[in-house]
Amino acid sequence: MKKPIVAIMYDFDKTLCTRDMQEYTFIPSVGMEAEEFWQWSNVVSTTEEMDSILAYMYCMINKTHETGIPLTRESLVACGKDVEYHPGVEGWFDRINRYADEAGVEVEHYVLSSGLKEIIEGTSIAKHFKKIYACEFMYKDGQAIWPKLAVNYTNKTQFVYRINKGVLDISNNVALNSSQPDSEKRVFFSNMIYIGDGLTDVPCMKLVKQSGGHSIALYNPGKHRNAAQLLEQDRVDWMFEADYTEGSDLDSAMKTLLQNLASYNQLQGLKEQQKRDFH
Repeated sequence: MKKPIVAIMYDFDKTLCTRDMQEYTFIPSVGMEAEEFWQWSNVVSTTEEMDSILAYMYCMINKTHETGIPLTRESLVACGKDVEYHPGVEGWFDRINRYADEAGVEVEHYVLSSGLKEIIEGTSIAKHFKKIYACEFMYKDGQAIWPKLAVNYTNKTQFVYRINKGVLDISNNVALNSSQPDSEKRVFFSNMIYIGDGLTDVPCMKLVKQSGGHSIALYNPGKHRNAAQLLEQDRVDWMFEADYTEGSDLDSAMKTLLQNLASYNQLQGLKEQQKRDFH
C-alpha cells in the first residue's frame, strides 16, 4: 500500500539559519551593515507605501547599481555557501526521512520563505526540499532587473494550498483554484507540519493548525518571548528551541508526531478498507 505523505514546511531565515540570509554575504559585499540596510528598506517601504518584501528587493537592485557590483543569479547562489544553520540542521532531513519511512509515512520537505530562492538554492541543504517557494528575481543579460516572485507574509498561504492539492507550479492558478474533493487532495491538511520562528509565519501557522495540521514555533536560546506569545494565543501547537540535533526536544517531538500520524493514517486506511469490504 502506498505510504501517506506528510509535508513538513519550513520558514528559512531564523528557522533553519541563524539570521536573515542576506546578512551573511550580500549586505557586507555592498558596504553596509545589516541594521543599516534593513532600516533603509523599511524607510523605502513606509515612504512609498510599498510592500516590505518588494522594498528590500528594490534596495538590493538599487544598491548594486550604485556600487557597480553585479547582481546575478550566480552571485546570489554563491551567497548560499556562507549561510550558517541552527545546530543539527544539516543532519536533520535524512534522519527524519529514515524515521518516517520506518514508521510508515513518506515525508516531503518544503521551504516557504520571504528570503531569496537563489540564495537558498546555493545552500548545502537545498537538495532536501521538494520545492522551494521564496522570492526570486527576473534576469536580463544576466543581471537582476525585476522581482519575479515576492513572497510576503500572507501570500505564503497560497503555497500551503498548492502542497495540499499537489499543484506545485506557481504559474498554474487554474488547477489551484478549481474544486477538488478532499479525498483527492495529495497531502491532507492533517498531514501537514509548519515550522517557523515568529509573527511573519502566523498566517501559515494558523491556516495549518486550524485546518487540522500542526504548527511549531522555534526560538533562540533565551529569546522565547515571541514563541511563548504564539503558544499562549493558540496560534501554534508547540514551541521549541531551534536545535535540530538528534535527541533534542524538537527532534523527539517531531518523531513522536510522525509516529502518531503514521498510526492515525493506518487507522484511516483500515476504515476505508472496511467500508469497501462491507459495502
